[in-house]
Amino acid sequence: MKKVLKITLKIFLVLFAFIAIYLVAVFSLSKITVNQEVNTKPEVEIYILTNGVHTDIVMPTKNDQIDWSQQVKFENTKAADSTYKYIAMGWGDKGFYLETPEWSDLKASVAFKAVSGLSNTAIHATYYKKLKEADDCKRMMISKEQYDRLIKYISDSFQKDASGNFLNIKTNAIYGKTDAFYEANGSYSLFHTCNTWANSGLKASGQKCCYWTALDSGIFSKYK
Repeated sequence: MKKVLKITLKIFLVLFAFIAIYLVAVFSLSKITVNQEVNTKPEVEIYILTNGVHTDIVMPTKNDQIDWSQQVKFENTKAADSTYKYIAMGWGDKGFYLETPEWSDLKASVAFKAVSGLSNTAIHATYYKKLKEADDCKRMMISKEQYDRLIKYISDSFQKDASGNFLNIKTNAIYGKTDAFYEANGSYSLFHTCNTWANSGLKASGQKCCYWTALDSGIFSKYK
């Protein structure tokens, strides 16, 4: 009995230590700022957008560098409206996206796969007609060269078929009339969250961001 108690105590202490170290990392590493690249031209308008938990990167639906609607097709959304000027991209755990419309719907199996890195991922794409700057929506102007880097970063996050087409997920688990889901590369975990992905996108395109963050608050603290 004593042996069992000792093993249980050790497991508890290891788990407690892991949680404590993780929380310290979440707090401290997000405080380290990676500064915006200097002396760049303000040529392309982008935004970051949060719902209070998850960060999206928002870009023009099309410009002379890329037309996202050629791959993220309007007809894959319920609205099928080609007049939308902006497209938001967010990367995350596929199980959370498709099986957890509300926190009350969260299953233990989905949560375990998400935190452990054992599940698949998806990209959630949403079209917008207009955006307005607020605490949850921040605008920035980047150069075309920086946008090229962001395009590559986001495009590389999509799974593609043999012809290079993004793989649309046929599902009823959509959040509105202007969104759709696509198969993504990579695994979600405690160390690589949806906000980590967005932060890395900002870093790839030379924008102000965190050294590392798991939370949206880390990113948006840089844009107050």
